[in-house]
Amino acid sequence: MAEIYPSLAQCAIVAAAFKILLFPAYKSTDFEVHRNWLAITNSLPLWEWYLEKTSEWTLDYPPFFAYFEWVMSQVAKLVDPAMLRVYNLEYDSWQTIYFQRFTVIITELLLVHALQMFVDSSRGASKRAAQAAAISILLSPGLLIIDHIHFQYNGCMYGMLIASMVLARKKSTLLWSGLLFATLLCMKHIYLYLAPAYFVFLLRAYCLSPKSIFRIQFLNCVKLGGGMAAIFGTAFGPFALKDQIPQILSRLFPFSRGLCHAYWAPNVWAIYSFVDRILIILAPRIRLSVDASALQSVTRGLVGDTSFAVLPDITPRICFALTLLFQAIPLVRLFIQPTWDTFVGAVTLCGYASFLFGWHVHEKAILLVIIPFSLVALKDRRYLSAFRPLAVAGHVSLFPLLFTPAEFPIKTVYTVFWLVLFLMVFDHLAPASNRARFFLFDRFSTLYITVSIPLIVYCSLVHGIVFGKSYEFLPLMFTSSYSAIGVVGSWVGFMVVYFTS
Repeated sequence: MAEIYPSLAQCAIVAAAFKILLFPAYKSTDFEVHRNWLAITNSLPLWEWYLEKTSEWTLDYPPFFAYFEWVMSQVAKLVDPAMLRVYNLEYDSWQTIYFQRFTVIITELLLVHALQMFVDSSRGASKRAAQAAAISILLSPGLLIIDHIHFQYNGCMYGMLIASMVLARKKSTLLWSGLLFATLLCMKHIYLYLAPAYFVFLLRAYCLSPKSIFRIQFLNCVKLGGGMAAIFGTAFGPFALKDQIPQILSRLFPFSRGLCHAYWAPNVWAIYSFVDRILIILAPRIRLSVDASALQSVTRGLVGDTSFAVLPDITPRICFALTLLFQAIPLVRLFIQPTWDTFVGAVTLCGYASFLFGWHVHEKAILLVIIPFSLVALKDRRYLSAFRPLAVAGHVSLFPLLFTPAEFPIKTVYTVFWLVLFLMVFDHLAPASNRARFFLFDRFSTLYITVSIPLIVYCSLVHGIVFGKSYEFLPLMFTSSYSAIGVVGSWVGFMVVYFTS
C-alpha cells in the first residue's frame, strides 16, 4: 500500500516546532510540582521521597514515575543545579523552564511510536482511517493545553496506554500488553480506572481457554502473574522494606479531598451541582429547605469543601458504587465477546464511568475517554456520532485551565481549527453502518456543536465586558455544565452503539 501523507513523523516534527514556540507561555503550579519532584528524587535518599514535605507539592505519583523523575534529574543537574535544591521553592530560571519543556517534547516520542504501531497494525481501507485518528491524537488540543502549556507528562503515558492496547490486538503479544499496562499503573495510578477492562479481557482471552471458560491455561496465568508481580515488586519493593507502603498509599489516594475539583469537571456531579444552584434560587417559591452553611461551598471550589444546600450530599462510597456498576455493565459483554474492538470499547466505557461518577475527578481526566475512543471512532458513522459531542465537550472543558489573556487566542483558535479539520476528515472517512443510525442523537450532536460557539464567546469575552470581576463563577459553571451534557450524551450514545453493534 502506498505511503499515506502526511506521515506521523512529519506531523511530529511540525508539532514539536510549534510547541517550542510555546516555551514562554503560561505555566501552572504543576510546573513547580515537577521541579520539586526533580529536587526530591535527586537530593534525598530513596526512603525519604514519600516523606518529604518542605513544599506543599509532595510526591504523590507511584514509584516508577519517581524513578522517571530521578533519571531526568541526572540531566537536569548539568543544565541548572539550582533547580534540584529542595528548599529552592518556586524556582523557574529560563534554563529550568526550557529543560522541563523540552523533556515533555522528548518523552512524547513514545506517543509517536505507539501511534505508528497502531497505524501499522491496521490493514486495508482502515489504515487511512487509523492514520487520521493517530494524527488527531498527536495534535490533540488536550495534550497541547495540558502538557505543553499547563505542564504535565501525559503524552508519554498515553503512549504506553496506546502501545498496550495495540499489543492486545494479537494473541501472540497479549502477555506484553498486560505487562506494559502494569508498568503504566506504576507510573500513574489514574489508569486504575481502566484496569477492570484489562482484567476481564486478559482473563478471558489469555488465561482461559477460547473453547471453554472452565478450562484454565495455567502456564499463561503463571507468566502473566509472575510478570506483574515482578513489575510491582520492582516499583514498590524497596519501599516495602522500609514499611512505607501505607505512607505511599496515603499520598496516592487522598480521600479527604472533596467531591468536585476547584473547577467542576464536566461529569454527573457538575450537573448535580448546577441543579443544586438552581434549586437554591427556587427554594423560597417551592418551599424547599436550604442548608445555609453550604451556600458558598460548590462555587468556592476549595479542596475538601463540597457540600450541597438543597440536594443530599454525595459520599465516596456512592461514587465508588456507581462507578463500579457502570463499569460492570460493558464488562459483561467483553467477557462474552473478547474481541479487540469490544476491548477498546470497554476501556473507553470504563473511562467514561470513572470520569462521570468518580470522586474528586479533575477535568484533565477526560483524556482517559477521548484517546481510547479515538482508536475506534472511525469504525462507522454510529461510532462517530457518539464521538463528536465528546470531542467538543472534552476539549472545551479544558479552557478554564488557561485563564491568562495571552493564551486565549492559542487555546481557542487551535481547538476550533482542530475540531473543524478532524471532524470534517472523520466525517469523510467513517464508513456507513450496516445498522440504522439514531436520528435524534445525530440532531443532538449537531445542535450541541452549534451551541459551543456562542458559549465560548460569552465565557471568554462577553462576560468580562458586561460583568467585569463580578460573578466570576458563572463562566466556569456554564462551561462545566455545558460540557457535562455533552459528555453524558456521548456516553449514552456510545453505550447504545456498544451493545447494538
